[in-house]
Amino acid sequence: MSIWAVAFVAGWFLIGLPTDPLYAFAWLWAATIAWRSDRPWRTHLGFARDWLPVVVLLALYNLSRGFADNGATPHAMELIVADRWMFGWAMDGQVPTIWLQQHLYDPDAIHWWDVGVSWVYFSHFVVTLTAAVVLWLRERARWAAFMRRWGFLCASGLVTYFIYPAAPPWWAAQYGMLEEVARISTRGWREFGMHGAGNLLNAGQIASNPVAAMPSLHTAWALFVVVFFLGVTRRRWWPLLLCYPLAMTFTLVYAGEHYVIDVLVGWAYVGLTFLVVGLAERWWAARKARRRPTGPEPATAGSEPVDPPPAPVGAQRSGPDETDQEPGPGSEPDRELTHRR
Repeated sequence: MSIWAVAFVAGWFLIGLPTDPLYAFAWLWAATIAWRSDRPWRTHLGFARDWLPVVVLLALYNLSRGFADNGATPHAMELIVADRWMFGWAMDGQVPTIWLQQHLYDPDAIHWWDVGVSWVYFSHFVVTLTAAVVLWLRERARWAAFMRRWGFLCASGLVTYFIYPAAPPWWAAQYGMLEEVARISTRGWREFGMHGAGNLLNAGQIASNPVAAMPSLHTAWALFVVVFFLGVTRRRWWPLLLCYPLAMTFTLVYAGEHYVIDVLVGWAYVGLTFLVVGLAERWWAARKARRRPTGPEPATAGSEPVDPPPAPVGAQRSGPDETDQEPGPGSEPDRELTHRR
């Protein structure tokens, strides 16, 4: 694991943070090999077997998202109106992105919250996959349940991108619908001299199509991971866990990546995901139970013996029963033997 950590930091500075699905998959696979280096290779190949379809689907998701606009003008004004209606009364009639950048953004200086924003934004590409890898290592059934929900959430978001292509605040500012908005999600790394850390992320932002704002899957993923593990976490830790999706919300709105309405719809998609997939799993379990054979179950240790059904009249006995046993004291053959004696 030490060798892996050194290699990861070197790749971090030279190539960039692993935000590409295939690049991230390579690092995660290497981490599982380093963590269980005493296992045979067939165990490590099992990771590729289970994860390769997931990585391929995630790569197709990233590629297909760029075609979601279909040449149409993306929706923007209704999102601006929604944010102004919700928060304009407290922000001088501005959308939250404009108000936050007016009060916190300094183009000539990088503050501590800019550094935090860059790290929280990057965590979107790592936290969900890392949680899935830990589940795969510890409990594969839970990993499968996690991936079913995550896949449904991504598919729902992708379908929405095609049905309702929407542009983020920085795009609306470029076309005069908003005041100037800076896209500042990666500038915090410069404070540590990590100028190459965001190379892959910046390239991906340039290549991607800017119509995947509704819903915000960044905050949806953050809330999804937290909700999935709430059931196995003590309640006193819940407020701390819920700080993560809230921090992601602040990051995306402040950095000009999403409106608040995008975030709220993303949260609604998380609730829909757990509802639909949960119902589907219960339906599938009930269907499997109905298809099981209905014959008598084999007896188990400690269970009550089951009496055999009565034989038909005139049927030949195939084994000894009560009448085949030796006569006991007081029976008719016993009295006859006593009389002879």
